Amino acid sequence: MPQQRFPKVEILSIAPHHFSFVLSETDTSMANALRRIMIAEVPTLAVDLVEYAENSSVLNDEYIAHRLGLIPIRYTPEGSMKGGDCHQAFLPHRECVCYDRCPRCSVEFELDVNFDKANPGRPDQEKDLPLTVTSKDLISNNLLVAPAHFLNEEEQDESHDEGISIVKLGPGQHLKLKAIARMGISKEHAKWCPVAVATYRFWPIITINEEACSMLTLEQKQELVEACPDRILELDEITGNLQAVENAFEMATFTEDLKVAQDAMKKRPEDDDFVSVVHSSDRFVFSVESTGAMDAEDILLSALRVLKDRLNYLAAEVEKLKE
Repeated sequence: MPQQRFPKVEILSIAPHHFSFVLSETDTSMANALRRIMIAEVPTLAVDLVEYAENSSVLNDEYIAHRLGLIPIRYTPEGSMKGGDCHQAFLPHRECVCYDRCPRCSVEFELDVNFDKANPGRPDQEKDLPLTVTSKDLISNNLLVAPAHFLNEEEQDESHDEGISIVKLGPGQHLKLKAIARMGISKEHAKWCPVAVATYRFWPIITINEEACSMLTLEQKQELVEACPDRILELDEITGNLQAVENAFEMATFTEDLKVAQDAMKKRPEDDDFVSVVHSSDRFVFSVESTGAMDAEDILLSALRVLKDRLNYLAAEVEKLKE
């Protein structure tokens, strides 16, 4: 019978747009399943249908619809400030009993920007420039749903626009449309993907052979420190012994140069390594960056919920087979 495991999560850093954590006491099957679910099966909202009333801009209807589809749509649960999981607030469009659309399965955004009407209210130095239509111009019919204009405050401060650029309008040009956002998953289309980055790497196990290192001179130890491009080693200022730096696990990605350097210092090829760096088979460092549709930590929680639902479904099907 397979050994029962109890995976653990240790948070390294957490921010609304980025989440780093360590998944331990499990194997690559669990790590990869969690990563793939975060990428492809966490439900979010995205523009899925666009109805045009007028478009005299330089971009055709299909191009603008594509750009609208890639704008992250953020659902903020009532009483919360975080972008959360929308699976309880909305139904998938194909499962809703409505004829076309309803508030239970969709959110409507209206956009109406006319250059000639908007230009008189702009600063004098901008009146001769094209008018940029951004995600700020999308008006939602649901107070809990809005475009994620910026990933964080730093990005907002550095931006020259008020939101995500959609198209530029010139004199006499007018864009009026209605965009309908629906819930979906990235397995169907990438516009529903909640993550910009979702990666994991193996935790490095750094072992220093103290007995072998005692035979090295201070210059040779310094050579080993400098041989590794990731700088995962340092010399103790008091004892002069080799030791791993405090955040070595974040930097240890390439150690071949270290291997070559210490092989050259060995008296015999079969001698033990002075420093060995191997990958842990049950400890993984995850890095998750959100697109803005959800807070990074909620992406993990939603992925765990999806994984749990899948396993419960599998267990129920197995029980049916036994019967």
